[in-house]
Amino acid sequence: MQVIEVVFWVAAVLLVYTHVGYPLLLAALAAFRRPTPVPPLERLPAVSLIVAAHDEEEVIAAKVANALALDYPRELLEVIVACDGSNDRTVQRARGAGADLVLDLDRRGKLPAQNAAAERAGGEVLAFSDANATWRADALRELVAPFGDPHVAYVCGQARFLDQGGSNQEGTYWRLELATRALESRLAGVTAGNGAIYAVRASSYIPLRAASSHDVSFPFMLTKRGYRALYAPAAISEERMVETIEGEFARKRRMMRGIYDEVVGDGMLRPGGYPPLYAFEIASHRVLRYASPFLHVAALVANAIVVGESPVYVVTLAAQLALVAGAALAGVVPIRPFRLARYYVLVTASIAAGLLDRVRFGTPGAWEKAKGTR
Repeated sequence: MQVIEVVFWVAAVLLVYTHVGYPLLLAALAAFRRPTPVPPLERLPAVSLIVAAHDEEEVIAAKVANALALDYPRELLEVIVACDGSNDRTVQRARGAGADLVLDLDRRGKLPAQNAAAERAGGEVLAFSDANATWRADALRELVAPFGDPHVAYVCGQARFLDQGGSNQEGTYWRLELATRALESRLAGVTAGNGAIYAVRASSYIPLRAASSHDVSFPFMLTKRGYRALYAPAAISEERMVETIEGEFARKRRMMRGIYDEVVGDGMLRPGGYPPLYAFEIASHRVLRYASPFLHVAALVANAIVVGESPVYVVTLAAQLALVAGAALAGVVPIRPFRLARYYVLVTASIAAGLLDRVRFGTPGAWEKAKGTR
């Protein structure tokens, strides 16, 4: 077998494994392993619910009202809005809605705003949410329940996206992602969270750099410190989905611009501190997913070079070209298979586009809300 054939098969197998084989393998492992029981809370902890916001005058009052209406003792709940250089009436509306603390900060980025709020927070648990996310009444109780285990430092809830009837296929991907997350939580711990609903023990909070994100860095950084990072599916938050696939590409491209800093700078690739099973999860779910666009390029180029070697390579090349063709046709023939192909191609490309933006424009700092989600 030629070296180029080896390149093709390695790239192809890794792609199939990370997207299909890994979730199936997790399910098999989970079937033969009992979940570690989480002891009940002896008492409800004091919680500081932090919302970082930039120009969110349209939704911030409703977000504060939603927080104050949660089924949680008011004396144990502190609502903090950290306004990151807002140019509208976000500050005034957050105060008018009854937030306990509103920070009017210079614009430095989401992470600095969250860090500033964490410094002022008085809760034993710091919960975080997006300004456009609506929590169910019992969400906070469900979110803090796993903290009954003193080894748990991070918990993410279930973010549900409300379909606006557009072309975006994020909902399909997200259901698969949540199923994988539940299996990871049952085994060694989640490898990522989401910005809509999550919490961290205040004593374990790590002030991250502006280029990082809690979603990706907290789970693995806290696991390296000997803690557990879990998923609480009964803690439910809802928010509107970006309407179009192209809008989703732009959103993920912005998110992916900071991945290099999290994977390399924050130490995801450094194996020290990982339990073996969690290291396996990180390699399978995070590292290979972020390598997907480069694996696709390697598979396509290698396949084109060796296509004349065997009928098998004709079939595999045709399959890859069909995926690209389906993605290209989705705008003209908007049937679901083509939309799914377009979603997959663009979301995979967003990883490479984000890395290119990182190289061209440097470390990301300030943030923009995704259009169509408010």
